[in-house]
Amino acid sequence: MSQPKSYRRVVRHVTTGFAAILVFLALILPDQITRLPPGNHWQTALLRIPIEALLAGAVLLLLPIRWRRWTAATLGLVLGALTVIKLVDIGFYAILARRFDPVLDWTLFDDGFNFLIDSAGRPSATAVAIGALLGAVLLIAGMTWAMLRLTVVAAGNRRLAWPGLGVAGVAWVALFLTGYQLIGGIPVASTAAADLARDTALALPKDLADKRKFLAEAQDDAYRDRPGDQLLTALRGKDVVVSFVESYGRDAVENPAFNGAVLTSLADGDKKLAAAGFAARSGFLTSSTAGGGSWLAHSTFLSGMWVNNESRYRSLVATDRLTLTRAFKNTGHRTVGMEPGVIFAWPEGSFYGYDQVYDKQAFNYHGPQLSWSPMPDQFVMSQFQKQEYAKPNRGPLLAEITLTSSHTPWAPVPSMLDWDQLGDGSVYGPMVKSAATPKEVWKDDARIRTEYARSIAYSVDSLIGWAAKYGDDNLVMVFLGDHQPASVVVGQTASHDVPITIVAKDPKVFDRIASWGWTSSVKPAADAPVWRMDTFRDRFLTAFGPEGDPH
Repeated sequence: MSQPKSYRRVVRHVTTGFAAILVFLALILPDQITRLPPGNHWQTALLRIPIEALLAGAVLLLLPIRWRRWTAATLGLVLGALTVIKLVDIGFYAILARRFDPVLDWTLFDDGFNFLIDSAGRPSATAVAIGALLGAVLLIAGMTWAMLRLTVVAAGNRRLAWPGLGVAGVAWVALFLTGYQLIGGIPVASTAAADLARDTALALPKDLADKRKFLAEAQDDAYRDRPGDQLLTALRGKDVVVSFVESYGRDAVENPAFNGAVLTSLADGDKKLAAAGFAARSGFLTSSTAGGGSWLAHSTFLSGMWVNNESRYRSLVATDRLTLTRAFKNTGHRTVGMEPGVIFAWPEGSFYGYDQVYDKQAFNYHGPQLSWSPMPDQFVMSQFQKQEYAKPNRGPLLAEITLTSSHTPWAPVPSMLDWDQLGDGSVYGPMVKSAATPKEVWKDDARIRTEYARSIAYSVDSLIGWAAKYGDDNLVMVFLGDHQPASVVVGQTASHDVPITIVAKDPKVFDRIASWGWTSSVKPAADAPVWRMDTFRDRFLTAFGPEGDPH
């Protein structure tokens, strides 16, 4: 009989220890990998005292038996859910350089699933999604069991539990008051779970308050009611192309670990443009997003509003805020959106003020899809040339062109072809078939960075190549990055800055922006001005309006 009893005792000790470790790790786990101590000191993060454990322990010991079990189960459910949110936060910080918003960010999981399909295939993506869902359920269930188990043990050992809580409580207060920290600035007196619970609980009222404030700011628009004949007077008769280059961040031009291909592309671009009679000026903008969420950056740039979440975006497109594209429409320009990534109905097009939106189907592309990107950027520019820019006897044109070849997962990356070879896009078939697949590229972090840089170089080559070959004296081109790439390329401490460039032949265009201090090149200098992206609309409207006349 002693053997079974001894065995059961060991099992009880092991399960209790496991429950304690599970709860402890859930309480002290940071929501960012970067908040762990650096180097080989990560183990010191375990030397923490979570206040939540002390408070919960005291409450559970004080409660009568009939309430204790239900309270423990509830606390376990809450802690399990908070731990799931914390793990999601880790992923969000790694990809988007921000925390997960439990109210607004659910739609982004669909984008994440599509990315997994592109990089690993649908079966693997489905398996990961199912595994993540089951893992979340098991984690919440396991945390509930752990809290129940620890409550039973503590209630059965009150003589040890109360002194232990008292000593730990005194230690926590002393460490909190002294602000004692571990290596890497981590406080030993931990409030991590309580902070996350507070932030999660406040998310909804905070988002609602932000929405009201944002809508009020959107209505405060000095340019909304300005007549068309008082807008963009310096660009009358000009054809203006505004192009967003996907994931074209500051690191693409400044990070020596992988910027070689981009620097070569920009240097060649300067030469091509100069040979065709163009000049360029470049600076930096700070994007409202990073790692993804291109539509947030596009709306920030075009509307002059800081759009950094889905709620703000949805609120904005329901207003009559004047966008840059609509401003050109009001001056008599034909406004078109070249949107190869749009594959469903896109009602936002009317908010931006487009006369026509070219979605994926409108490009008449019959070649292979390049992972997430529906078609190569050079083909997009070729179709813009054929369907809009080369039209005879047309009026002035405003085109917003979204380039997608540099979208995650940066494979396969096409090569530049002769413009007369592109046809219906089927020429890309053999090229894509022989190129590296996302699955191959994403096995190696160094290769990810290399292919990212190659994709940016290709997008820039497509844009500048088109301007040098087809651009006439009336062309003014503005191109910029929408955001920095994911942290797998730039790390988690990179800025949100992106390059922006204006290209033109007419020197009067640059006279208008002489005070900006931008670099005379398609590559902005390291000390070039940096503005928030939402300030560009007003600066541009002012510079090229009546008040911006340098004479």
